[in-house]
Amino acid sequence: MTDDQERILDWVERAAMFCVDEYAVPPIAGRVLAWLMICDPPEQSAGQIAEAIGASRASLATNMRLLADAGFVRRRARPGQKTGYYRVDDDAWEKVVRRRVASLVAFRDITGEGIELAGPDPTRTRRLRAAHNVFDWMDKVFAGMPAPPEEEGGR
Repeated sequence: MTDDQERILDWVERAAMFCVDEYAVPPIAGRVLAWLMICDPPEQSAGQIAEAIGASRASLATNMRLLADAGFVRRRARPGQKTGYYRVDDDAWEKVVRRRVASLVAFRDITGEGIELAGPDPTRTRRLRAAHNVFDWMDKVFAGMPAPPEEEGGR
């Protein structure tokens, strides 16, 4: 293994462990995501991914589905080939973050219902209002946010 390959795999492991710690994904899912962010070519078959990160192809199936359902990874078929190829689209992070914010903001409606149910007692509604105010703030902040800048050459 070359020094570059070793450094890349070290980075993949660091990025994977970040995903494990911050997003509670299985280590293999973190490794797949990290690998697909740095690999060349950007589309890889399950066999290529398994070989690169040292995982069995069987263990990839569940983790690929997890990443695809979360919106990080997309599977593509190439004309005339049965093999599927996986990639992380350039806008995957933006989509995932916006979807996560939208789901958190949706909880604002639930906290609003809780405030109504709890009645006028400010002691009883304080925790609900604190949550409600944060979700309302997030909605306002993200509603006015422009899209992230594109890299040179487009996405």
